[in-house]
Amino acid sequence: MIVHKYNASVMSILDAFDGLRNDPDFMRNVTAWERLAPQPAFYGEVPPELDRRLTAALANQGISALYKHQAAAIRAALDGENVVVVTRTASGKTLCYNLPVLHMLLNDPEARALYLFPTKALSQDQAAALSALLRELRAVEQVPVRTYDGDTPQARRRRIRGEARLLISNPDMLHAGILPHHPRWATLLQNLRWVVLDELHVYRGVFGSNVANLIRRLKRLCRFYGSDPQFILTSATIANPKELGEKLIEAPVSLISADLDGSPRAEKHVVLYNPPVIEPNLGIRRAYTLETTSIAERLLTSRVQTVVFARARLTTEVLLGYVRDAFERMGGDPTEVRGYRGGYLPLERREIERGLRDGSVKGVVATNALELGVDIGQLGAAVIAGYPGTIASLWQQAGRAGRRNEVSLVVLAASGAPLDQFVITHPRFLFERPTEMGLINPDNLSILLRHLRCAVFELPFRPDEHFGSFDQTAELLDFLVEEGELHRSNGTYRWLVDFYPAEGVSLRSGGNDTVVIQDVGEGRPNVIGEVDRTAASILLHEGAVYTHEGRTFLVERLDWENALAEVVAAHVDYYTDASENTDLEILEVADADENQPARRAHGWARITAQATSFRKVKRYTHETLGYGPIDLPPRAFETSAYWLWIEPEMVEQLEAEGVLHAPVDYGPSWERARRQALDRDGQVCRQCGALPREGRSHDVHHLRPFREFGYLPGENRNDRSANDLDNLITLCPTCHHRAEAARGARSALAGLAYALSNVAPLFLMCDPRDLGTHVEIRSPRTQGPTITIYDRVPEGLGLSERIYELHTDLIAGALELVRGCGCQDGCPVCVGPVGPGGLEIKTLTTQLAERLLQRSDDAS
Repeated sequence: MIVHKYNASVMSILDAFDGLRNDPDFMRNVTAWERLAPQPAFYGEVPPELDRRLTAALANQGISALYKHQAAAIRAALDGENVVVVTRTASGKTLCYNLPVLHMLLNDPEARALYLFPTKALSQDQAAALSALLRELRAVEQVPVRTYDGDTPQARRRRIRGEARLLISNPDMLHAGILPHHPRWATLLQNLRWVVLDELHVYRGVFGSNVANLIRRLKRLCRFYGSDPQFILTSATIANPKELGEKLIEAPVSLISADLDGSPRAEKHVVLYNPPVIEPNLGIRRAYTLETTSIAERLLTSRVQTVVFARARLTTEVLLGYVRDAFERMGGDPTEVRGYRGGYLPLERREIERGLRDGSVKGVVATNALELGVDIGQLGAAVIAGYPGTIASLWQQAGRAGRRNEVSLVVLAASGAPLDQFVITHPRFLFERPTEMGLINPDNLSILLRHLRCAVFELPFRPDEHFGSFDQTAELLDFLVEEGELHRSNGTYRWLVDFYPAEGVSLRSGGNDTVVIQDVGEGRPNVIGEVDRTAASILLHEGAVYTHEGRTFLVERLDWENALAEVVAAHVDYYTDASENTDLEILEVADADENQPARRAHGWARITAQATSFRKVKRYTHETLGYGPIDLPPRAFETSAYWLWIEPEMVEQLEAEGVLHAPVDYGPSWERARRQALDRDGQVCRQCGALPREGRSHDVHHLRPFREFGYLPGENRNDRSANDLDNLITLCPTCHHRAEAARGARSALAGLAYALSNVAPLFLMCDPRDLGTHVEIRSPRTQGPTITIYDRVPEGLGLSERIYELHTDLIAGALELVRGCGCQDGCPVCVGPVGPGGLEIKTLTTQLAERLLQRSDDAS
């Protein structure tokens, strides 16, 4: 008989703790080990008017009392209030809405309820919990619960419309499958008494702004059918749940805060782990995926049921292979480690969930699809591969371990990304009060206009009718009349066009304009995906390498006018990196503060971006294999922006001290030499072959840096040698930037901008890619060194306004990021890539931030 090493080594979670704590190689990379003490349960009084059948059913399920927050939420709901419940994972939030909703449905035979969950898996899980409670009540037939989503067979949909008193769905189905067909759902809408929105913190940014407009459409149809539903919203811990909830449903809400959380908590250990540095000068660390695999291997071989979270689908599949291989090497059965992500079949996901609950699945590697409250039973540990992007998501994932009453372990293994490194070296951001704010902008014109089209399709508009709280509805309706999409007769606006507007609107996009990707390599074209047009110029330009589900394709043709990209499968050992030139023009100032040396403002800006060239980068070695031009039209949009600039007096001091670079005086020979270089090179970039953009000529670059020639105005004419034609080369702005970066010609101003843009998402609960930055040594508007951070989404989502409010906190956070980085002279984690000539940039960036903060403190 063969005894596997796995089966022979039976250890408890506490033994696993000891193994890690006593391992010096592991502990030297631990930046924090926090013990979250167990917490007893705190109970509240059951509202006396709650239907006694419900309290009896709960007692039969072993629930004899309600936690404090549950009692408060149910009290508020029964009093007719909209409610937002903000408590930790596994605190029993489900009962906060199930009990008042079922109370209504049991006592009013006409009443209906709508539950909206962000994922199908969560919908299925909640449907099962409701069914169990209704069986206990013997009310399965009295309160039919039905799920209506993309997996619902067509043959069952008509029957569901007639049967359901409690409908479980998701925002996408409400948007495209229910509201546009509202006459079929008249019974639901005219009797709708409750709407439940679970996982409120997910509804932020573009998605949240779309869902807010979706709620406007729902409430408008409810008014038409004569109903006025209450809302119950649940959320993970964020800094502004009440504000977000009220903005989402445009109505007052009663907040049941985390302070009222009465659920018990078992002891939990949270470990922050930073992979070891393998290249000290550059701050390069060992791959976090390998460290995650090693940690998961130790836990699994100690018989600790473990979930590993990854940030992306591709990373999930890579880690699944790593963990299975490691587990098998230690004598385990690799089939006992499963993957879990979007794209798996529903039956496959249900099988994995059952395996986690009954223990037959020992480990699972998942995306955030498993983060939200799907019942997977009691796990001993969670290993989080890379900061998941928000603190709320981190605690959601951490909550999947120890969901009952036993001690558990959570390990966050940081990647080398700047935000990861900031979080891992500043534990207070995780363990103190929440800093993240869920921000939405329902009145973003691009988003609002798409939903206004859908709303007119659903129901004609009266001339005096507002769309939610938006008070300029008539102007937009008149615009749609001019566009030929609406017809106005007798003062009423009606849908005119012969198409179905909701079909072309994605709730996860800020616009309708997408580019379809077709694989044309095997005969008949096959659509494999789509991307927003805003990203197509850098992802789908001709010659780009496009990755889809782990497969690589080469873009053979991009038909910009018809929004179609043709690709063919290709096995290549490189990827492509495209660059955009960005011009920024401030159009309007909403607010400004010039009372401090680090001045600030926010307002409206026009961004003009144009992709000009790309480079081919060899995988693993990151060697540049070549360049190519991109010939596509520029993209212009207006958005909100925040800008920081420095008062003139401080600029003079910082330039005198060498912290900031003054604008270079290239001498009297420069303009003539520059024109000659451009003429010699035919106005074409000598590096990538790109042509100049309309209204902007290419740059002229000094092969040997101008400063090395020692030109002193009025004292010598060394500018002639520096500006000699043989020392000049024409480069497009992108190639010029690369050339300067390779030389190390990075400034403290650029280093600070880089750090600010990477710290901001920690406060804004957004992706770093949601923000753009623009650095000017001398801004034409402020006349000084200026950093601008703007919303990448046209019309903005409110991110810039919040940055304006966080001005000092963000500078302090950027300073901590740079100071806390383990590199010697600067690296992509703190101030951005630094070439051999920029070894002082980390020090200068630190000095700049310190001076700005010091003077700001003095001024205040």
